[in-house]
Amino acid sequence: MADATESYDVVVIGSGPGGYTAAIRAAQLKLHTACIERAELGGICLNWGCIPTKALLHTAKLWQEIGHGDQYGFIVEAPKVDWTKVIGRSRNVAKRLSRGIGSLFKKYGVTPIEGEARLERPGVLMIGERRIEAKHIILATGARPRPMPGLPFDGDKVWHYRHALTSTAVPQRMLIVGAGAIGCEFAYFYNAFGSKVTLVEVAPKILPIEDDEVSATLERSLTKQGIEIRTSTRAMDLRVDGDVVRASLVREGQDPLAFEADVVLIAIGVMGNTDGLGLSENGIVLDKGQVKIDRDCQTSIAGIYAIGDCAGAPWLAHKASAEGVHAAELIAGHKKKPFDPTNIPSCTYTEPQVASVGLTEQALKAAGTEYKVGKFPFLASGKALALEEKDGFVKTLFDAKTGAVLGVHIIGASATELIAEMTLARTNELTEAEILGTIHAHPTLAEALHESVGAAFGEGINF
Repeated sequence: MADATESYDVVVIGSGPGGYTAAIRAAQLKLHTACIERAELGGICLNWGCIPTKALLHTAKLWQEIGHGDQYGFIVEAPKVDWTKVIGRSRNVAKRLSRGIGSLFKKYGVTPIEGEARLERPGVLMIGERRIEAKHIILATGARPRPMPGLPFDGDKVWHYRHALTSTAVPQRMLIVGAGAIGCEFAYFYNAFGSKVTLVEVAPKILPIEDDEVSATLERSLTKQGIEIRTSTRAMDLRVDGDVVRASLVREGQDPLAFEADVVLIAIGVMGNTDGLGLSENGIVLDKGQVKIDRDCQTSIAGIYAIGDCAGAPWLAHKASAEGVHAAELIAGHKKKPFDPTNIPSCTYTEPQVASVGLTEQALKAAGTEYKVGKFPFLASGKALALEEKDGFVKTLFDAKTGAVLGVHIIGASATELIAEMTLARTNELTEAEILGTIHAHPTLAEALHESVGAAFGEGINF
């Protein structure tokens, strides 16, 4: 490798939330580090996913609250939406953060490299004719939307999330295929601004990975808001026909329903960005297009790691970031506990919000685990009533013998913020005694966590 033009201790491919975090942490640990990015710094999440989506969802919530201003004592007459500003604000937030990644790289001494990387052999990367030597390589190449067979994305009638983020107008009729987090979030957003949304999910419930009660509660809320939801249903024969999208909605035991919409948003999952990187050619094992790794994010080739979406589910930015830190610290020689995927919180930013960590009640029942369950409705929370955020509940699940936190499931206001406390509890193996012994400020939404834990052990006070 003496003929390599550049040499680094660590080279990260991809600057998304996993990649830039891994690069910065490696640089903090005094490793000479570079990060290769073919597009905008920050990757898909920052530029076209998590951040701009949350900006739009916050705008939708404000718009809904304006529409119900009378319950707060506001008289708001004929409010209007400037759609260009709605989308423009979202894009500006993303651009600001992308510039921030560049500043962080400069601060910590990470060398940014623009281009598409290919693995020539372990330890050597090519970017066009540029040759780079790396003692350690971290693959953080992310993923891309999975299309429906025979129906390519066109950005006009057939959308993926990026098209939904930059639409120049609100479609009158919108079909969304897939009711995971992305499908539900965009259903909420476009419905809030007047689109007639139909949400189709092949599984028996929306948010298939979440607790049954949580999914059912969200379905009732979204239906009440005006979204048509069809579970246990397949969208078949999808096709563009002139100015409309046509489909046959098929549910077992029922006649197929002919359906048409102005656009269809496909939200059926993602595919790892592993093509054209030279991975298989160099012995790196792939599984259905995802890089196969162990619990320390190591691939089948020594010195090469993979993190985030390219290494498989769950496809979450914070999972990628945690893996990035884990890999960087291992490379630096730190002894680390194996990465625990059960302590990765899941968040959905609809209104009401959904968040969870650990096991669901149905999983505990299926495993025959003895557990205790506590629930506390936000309807009984003084802070929730003050905020007019009465929908939802907190559910906590504990090992009946040890008091260990097995799972926590929240649907309601600020659920995605509240889940951090219970993730901390699981990560540090706290029991119900430590949580109940922690004073929670009043009035706060976080009191609902304390009350739910108390309910599981016969110590609930306010419900």
